Amino acid sequence: MAQLNYNHLRYFWVIAHEGGLGRAAEKLNVAPSALSVQLQKLELQIGHQLFERVGKRLRLTEAGRVALDYADTVFKTGEELLNTLQGRVDLDRKVLRVGAIPTMSRNFQLEFLRPLVGRDDVELVVRSGALRELLQDLEALVIDVVLSNSPAPQDARSAFRSLLLDEEPVSVVGRTGPAPFQFPADLHGAPLLLPSLGSEVRSAFDRMIDLAGVRPIIMAEVDDMAMLRLLARERQAYALVPPIVVRDELKSGMLRELHQVQGLAERFYAITQVRRFPNPLLDELLPGATSKD
Repeated sequence: MAQLNYNHLRYFWVIAHEGGLGRAAEKLNVAPSALSVQLQKLELQIGHQLFERVGKRLRLTEAGRVALDYADTVFKTGEELLNTLQGRVDLDRKVLRVGAIPTMSRNFQLEFLRPLVGRDDVELVVRSGALRELLQDLEALVIDVVLSNSPAPQDARSAFRSLLLDEEPVSVVGRTGPAPFQFPADLHGAPLLLPSLGSEVRSAFDRMIDLAGVRPIIMAEVDDMAMLRLLARERQAYALVPPIVVRDELKSGMLRELHQVQGLAERFYAITQVRRFPNPLLDELLPGATSKD
């Protein structure tokens, strides 16, 4: 049985981390042409192309991303050996890269990731960004899953899967308010904190109050649920939020849930990409959802 050539693997590892043949060749003190030959030999041995050329840059293929994860583990072993002999044990860890749009509730993100939080063998990388940017990163294999309040756009070329994780009711909350609260009449002329105009919840809510002829005073439009939560705590104003966003404030009595808006719900999606080599950690968060088509 053929053995993996670890010299070739190391050359690939350096190319991937340096971002190209030129910088890697300089670091390894070898000619770029020789480095290219070694890379081709590795690709031939494992049966997969590891890079694709995009303009003047090299970009990892899906197989390349998987190979890099393994190479990181392999070459980390030497460091672990030194750490162990010097009394500093460094645990091998798997990495899950998560993207989340700003409107995604931090409490919901925590609940979604809870099976992996605190595990010594798992490193979580969570970044926030616009859905379009995160989907580009997902397609480029930079991240493994995107958490969003809306599904990924679908077209004939799309390889995205949008899995509905949960639906949460949306309520009017506030520090104080009349009891019973009359919706939507009590919002007329009242200060109100709202999600930004681009969200599905905001669009549906605007249609509701327009039909009822209600005109609140919009104090803020916020696309970040964490900021909306803080404003709801600090301002003497009503806020339109899923209760999970302000769960701790409702529990402590700092805020009150005044009215649950019927027919209005916040949806939470996990968006993945169809991959030959899905991140196995996703199976612990999305059982069965990462299998290949």
